[in-house]
Amino acid sequence: IVLEGYVDPHDIRDEGPFGDHTGYYTPVEPYPTFTLTGIMRRENPIYVTTVVGKPILEDAYIGKVIEQSFLPLIRMFHPEVVDFSMPAAGWFQGLAIISIKKRYPGQAKKVMMGLWGMGQLALTKMFVVVDEDINVHDINDVIWAITTRADAARDTIIINNTPTDTLDPASPMVNLGSKLGIDATQKTREEGYEREIQQQVKVDIDTKELVDSKWSSYEL
Repeated sequence: IVLEGYVDPHDIRDEGPFGDHTGYYTPVEPYPTFTLTGIMRRENPIYVTTVVGKPILEDAYIGKVIEQSFLPLIRMFHPEVVDFSMPAAGWFQGLAIISIKKRYPGQAKKVMMGLWGMGQLALTKMFVVVDEDINVHDINDVIWAITTRADAARDTIIINNTPTDTLDPASPMVNLGSKLGIDATQKTREEGYEREIQQQVKVDIDTKELVDSKWSSYEL
């Protein structure tokens, strides 16, 4: 289906409210008018559309495709990036989670700053950076990393008066708000971690293989 017409920049009319992918109605705003002059279609056309509202809905799958298409481009500028996720519940622009191969102190913050300077990612409201052993698509794994590897005073960044998504219902002004960055990577001495570095609990391979080989004999 092709809609033919023109936009007159001087013909301004109120548009909305529209239910949007944030889960809120966007307010009525003045926009230029599109004047329809014709419609072209094939016989028995299929009109493709999605239903939007409070996430997660149909448009989430489109967003996940776009998310993964960003990854190769991000790696071109930030080769330490392992994976990238924009959870659908965060309406994509609201939250992004990035895993990195960390090699030096402050690297997580460097990645945040770099991504906030990349095109549409400049509108991302919150970044969480984790180590490569964290699955960015598993929100429980991400929460575990935040609560065990991030200190609120040391590992958070808040930047005021930055560009935001027009649809963000929480920003104090349209298109202008704040950013939050959380460094949920493991910390080094150089980053101010003065305690004894704690080791993650893991089952050693020999014990796991032994239990697996005898599992059927346990009659559990």
